[in-house]
Formats: sequence, C-alpha cells, structure tokens
Amino acid sequence: MRITPCQAALAAAIALNLLLLLCSRLAPGAPPPCRVPGGVPRAVPGVTVILRDFDGPDHDVAATSRSFSSLPGVAVLVAAEVSPYPPVALPAGVTVLSLRPEPQRSPPRPELAVLTRHVALVPDGTRAVPGLLRRMRDALETAEDVTVKAVAAGVGQRRPRCLEVDVDVKAWTVRYGHADQRGDHGSDHGGDQRSLRCGALDGAPAVLLLRSRDLFSLPFPLSRPVLTSVSLQASLRGWRLLLLPDSFPQTPRPPPSSHSQWKSRNSLEGRHRALMEQFGVKLEVLPDGRQRWHGCTKDTPRCFGTILAQTPEYLLSGRWTPPCCLRALRTTARHVLTQLEAAGIRYWLEGGSLLGAVRLGDIIPWDYDVDVGLYREDAPKCRWLAAVLATGRPVEDPQGFLWEKAAEGEFFRVHFSRSNRLHVDLWPFYPREGGTMTKDTWLGHGQDVEFPERFLVPLGSVVFAGVVAKAPNDPRGFLEFKFGPGVVERPEYPNPGV
Repeated sequence: MRITPCQAALAAAIALNLLLLLCSRLAPGAPPPCRVPGGVPRAVPGVTVILRDFDGPDHDVAATSRSFSSLPGVAVLVAAEVSPYPPVALPAGVTVLSLRPEPQRSPPRPELAVLTRHVALVPDGTRAVPGLLRRMRDALETAEDVTVKAVAAGVGQRRPRCLEVDVDVKAWTVRYGHADQRGDHGSDHGGDQRSLRCGALDGAPAVLLLRSRDLFSLPFPLSRPVLTSVSLQASLRGWRLLLLPDSFPQTPRPPPSSHSQWKSRNSLEGRHRALMEQFGVKLEVLPDGRQRWHGCTKDTPRCFGTILAQTPEYLLSGRWTPPCCLRALRTTARHVLTQLEAAGIRYWLEGGSLLGAVRLGDIIPWDYDVDVGLYREDAPKCRWLAAVLATGRPVEDPQGFLWEKAAEGEFFRVHFSRSNRLHVDLWPFYPREGGTMTKDTWLGHGQDVEFPERFLVPLGSVVFAGVVAKAPNDPRGFLEFKFGPGVVERPEYPNPGV
C-alpha cells in the first residue's frame, strides 16, 4: 500500500499529539520524564535544589540535601566534579551529578538533569524553611520589573549586602558599587522590611532562585562560586536580582580550628581567582575603591603572547590591553624616564606613546608597549645602557627591570622584569646632514619616518602615565608629520586592516 505525503503528515501529527497527551497525564517528577522531540526534558512545576558550593571534609552535604529533599515538590541535585569526600549516605532520591568531563562518557549536560521550571542554588549548610522557596518563586513570577531574573534570600543571621555591578569586558574589569537601598515594600513580609533590586550580593551566603531556562542559558551556569558567577553573567545581560527580607537558617557548627579556617580561606580565594581567570577579569574595583588584581606581575609572564602585524590577539576578541599590563607599562615607563632624566639624556616620547599623551595623558588603551626616542650619543650617560653597550648582555637594575639590546635591531628594550616582558623601547636617533633625525633600524611602523630636528630643539613636555615627560616642542605637528593630518582626533588600531 502506497502512503501519500498527506497521510504521512497526518500520522506524524497524531503521534506527536499522543506523546504530548501522555506527558500531561504523568505526575510531575514521575519517571520516566517526558521529553519533547530532541531529547530535552519538558519543564514541570516544582523546584530543583542544586548543591554546588561545598568543599573539604567538613562539608554538610548530607544534612543539607536531607533538609530540602523533605519538602514537597523539591528535587535535590549534588553537582560536583567529584563526589563529596569523605563519602556520605545521601537521602533517597538525591542525585549526584558529575560535572567532570571524562573520555569514556558523554559530556556533562546538567540542564538535562533538571526537570522543573525553577532551580535554586543553595549553599552548603543551609536549612530549608517550609514555603520560602515557593515565596521566592512567586516573587520571581509576579515581579513587575521584567529585568528581574533571579530572587535571593540570605542564609544565616546576616543579610547580604546589595551591590551594583558593571562588567567591562573590553577593559577586563568588574566594578562594584553600593546599590540604591530604596526597595519594594511587600505586604507579604509586613513591617518596614523591603525587597531590594540588586546587581550582585556580598558579605553573606544566599540562596538564589531562577527559572531553569534562564540559568542554563548562561555559558557558565554552575561555575563556582555560583553567586558571583551568576551575578557577573547576569550583569552582562542586563538582568537584576531581587533580594527578599526572608532568610534561611544556617546549621550551627563548632568553631573551626585555625588550620581549618586557613584552608577554607585559601579554598575560597582559589575558587574566586579561578573564576576571574575563566571570565577574563584582571581587575575588580570594590565598592570602597580598593582594587583586587588578578593579572600578571613581575613574577609571571605577561598576559598575551607574541605580537604579529602590530595586532595583539586580545584585539581580535574585542578586548583592549589588560589593565594589569597597562599598570606594568606605566610603572616601567616612569622608571625608565626617571633614569633618563637623572642621566641628563635628551629623550622624547615617540609614536603611539606620544599620541596617547596628547590624546589622553596616558597610554592608549589598546597599546602594548611604550616608545621613547633619544639622542644616540647620549645613551652611554645612562649606567644601564652603558653596561649593555659594554657587555652586549642584559642588565637587571636594583628595581628588577631588565635592560637589553633588542634582537630585532639597533635599539634598546627595558622589560618590566625577567619573567614579564612588557617593555619600553628606546630608539637611538642621530642627526644627519641637513638637520634630519634618522636611526639605523626601521620596522615599517607608521611612525618610522625621518623628521626635522627642529621638533627637538628645544624639547617640550607633556603629561604621560602620571608624570611629566619630555616631548617634541610641537607634539601635534610632530604627530601629523609622521601619521598624517587629524591623527589626534582619529583613533584607530595600529593595523586596521587586520
């Protein structure tokens, strides 16, 4: 019997309707879960509690999961790269979800293990409160502000601080600020307690409830610490979270030993650093203005590799120079300029560094080195340059900066350290007949042109990287001579074609 296309389409439609009818008849959470074509679970009412932030032998996973699994309509997942250690007996129905990729099995897909419409990220040691997860869910679903994608409730006696957060991906930076404490007065809570709209939370643990589809739309849904991880990813999407005045109790524990405190502190700091590295954050600016750095130092390599076609790899990913690198460049530049000044060397800012000084009073945000010109005959006046000229070998000064002759040609390079090769290039110029400044090495960069010595007689000055530096006496004229008219007002990358 030959089946026509219309008959085949009708049969497929009937089969799909039967499948959906079967799913609707099964009790929520009853195995096996109903799935729509494609293998994705259909969301059912209820909340899945995920225990993610736990660590060390003093964890409370068994009691925490037991507390929440006793609530009606609540499933509990323990999500970790490895099972809790030491091993514990988990309550019936609590699932351990392995997040570690292993070659012998399919990659972890935690979103397939969550069958409920809502998910709660619960810190270790939290105790359930009947009805509170439901109130959090209702607050989320009835929020008038459509940007509210998560609801939080504190854990323990202290209420978390409500913060604003701004993630500047291009600048590798996160900035925190104090949030406006005006909130929503909820009749459900009574008194003058308020629900606050926040960008992030700090100062105390909290339970975070989201729609499952929103959590698993994030690229790093279960990265630890989860509260920080979700807050940063939410900020980039314009999401807000609502902090309720309610709180969950926290299990009392005996005072930890000093060794346990040290281990716990190191573990928390390690997870935080790992998260910042995963997200590409090099600098956190805290609400009180303090700075927390996560980038390279004198003891580590710089944050980027070899530069090709004048285009660092970070530019291709839409980022500018990491702030830790800019900080190291400023430090190196100030040190080099101080040494040249003290030695009486005639020097001036060159190329993109002069352009940054005229335009911003600082290094251009996407620049990766500093360029300084000097009179070749003055170089031996600096003890470090004289030592390099005499021996041909690199010289480390007492502050840990490394002076050397560049491998690419007849010029010098001063590195932030032996390990961290962020550097200042020193270009020796000399006048040839006719009063034109020239040099012996040309790399084909835009500023690599001879120029009249009149720009240097006398030398002028500009503000650069926090100091007053020597510069050509007509900085704008000098830059336009090298780069063309309007260069100061026309920012562009060194090699726009790339």
